[in-house]
Amino acid sequence: MLHALVAEATQSGQEASTLMPAITFGIIAFCALMAMLMVTWAFKSVGTRH
Repeated sequence: MLHALVAEATQSGQEASTLMPAITFGIIAFCALMAMLMVTWAFKSVGTRH
């Protein structure tokens, strides 16, 4: 079923639409990774205190 839909979309010349531009996905991923880095950095010395 999905293969038929993809084949029909490519034959009709329609381009796949996304929610947002590609650069936005990169910016969101970068921000998420930076947030995880900050959390990791905040707890880096917790294990050495005990």
